[in-house]
Amino acid sequence: MMYLSYMKKILIVLTILVIGTQASAQDGQARSFLVRTIGPLPYLEYGTGDDRLGGAKMTYLDTNVVLKVIDSTGTDYKVQLSKYHIAYVSKANVVADSTLRLANENLSGSWMVSGEGRNDLVSLSLPGRLPYKSVQQTDPARIVIDLYGVTSNTNWITQRGTNTYISKVWYEQPEDDVLRVFIELSKPNHWGYSIAYDSLGSRLQIKVKRPPENLRLRDMVIAIDAGHGGTNLGASGKNTKVLEKNLTLQYAKALEALLQKKGATVVMTRTTDADISQPDRTLLLRKAEPDLLISIHFNSAGNPTVSGTSTYYRYIGFQPLTQAILKRMLELGFSNYGNIGAFNFALSGPTEYPNCLVEVGFLSNEEEEKKLTKKGFDEDVAAKICRGIVDWLKAMD
Repeated sequence: MMYLSYMKKILIVLTILVIGTQASAQDGQARSFLVRTIGPLPYLEYGTGDDRLGGAKMTYLDTNVVLKVIDSTGTDYKVQLSKYHIAYVSKANVVADSTLRLANENLSGSWMVSGEGRNDLVSLSLPGRLPYKSVQQTDPARIVIDLYGVTSNTNWITQRGTNTYISKVWYEQPEDDVLRVFIELSKPNHWGYSIAYDSLGSRLQIKVKRPPENLRLRDMVIAIDAGHGGTNLGASGKNTKVLEKNLTLQYAKALEALLQKKGATVVMTRTTDADISQPDRTLLLRKAEPDLLISIHFNSAGNPTVSGTSTYYRYIGFQPLTQAILKRMLELGFSNYGNIGAFNFALSGPTEYPNCLVEVGFLSNEEEEKKLTKKGFDEDVAAKICRGIVDWLKAMD
């Protein structure tokens, strides 16, 4: 009898747990709602992790992309991209909209591959502004895009023959509700691309930038970003107390003068001691459409013995530019602090153009501080960065 009584108690507890779990699941469904992205630079994050550069970004998105919110955590929403994929989006980057709808099945339609002016174009029909993620691949050079919540009903891909940089386009359906787009390039170099919906929101357009016709400095539009500025002081020298914001502007202007002397067109994100936010710099660069970006910074560490020069990139297709510049920078007698990838810096985020962040040296190291503040050294650094760009261009011939 005691055994039967004990088993009854267990069954009661299990029943309560099952009912509670079902109720929680129903509550979770009831809490889900749809939002759309707002602002010029909304983005998704992989998780809730955070550091001084922010959480690890999954992708930037277009505006008015529809996302399904399933939970809330701090300043972020947890969103369901597809059956097996989730992400996080800042609450500041979305707005709830009761008019939004998501179908149970979102079918892709026809595709078009073409080219005009500076870009090749892949355009594909979708039933709405659904989320996506893109990655770069090398050997061979490809752009791979996952479309979340999408099932293929694409029965033809029209190729106009006007594309010159895109060699192949195809898709796979790795999951029932994830459509994977492959765009293979005819050469091993990434020059950038953008992803956005058309004005009607019914076609997703991937613009792939073609290489410049002439791979020479005098034919390049080169953007230079002097890090920090205004109230954003950056690091400071150990002995001289020189501010990073002032040194970056000095070095950026030295690079600007040299590149202009060699015939390049130069775009500066700032030319004075101004407060310019990272989003504003990104939007300025998007409008300028440079061929490449060089961002200049100076490093600092708690350990005064740490030293060296380093270059940074986020996307693997842009690594060769950063490697070429680092190789030349090492000729100035710096130790090699490294070529750092997957760097979550705001100006490393755009996919539209190759970019390289240069941490020239450590202001927290006495010997490097002397070198960095020596008269004329800004011109030496400018010459090496310029030489690295030229090396990178020559490697593409």
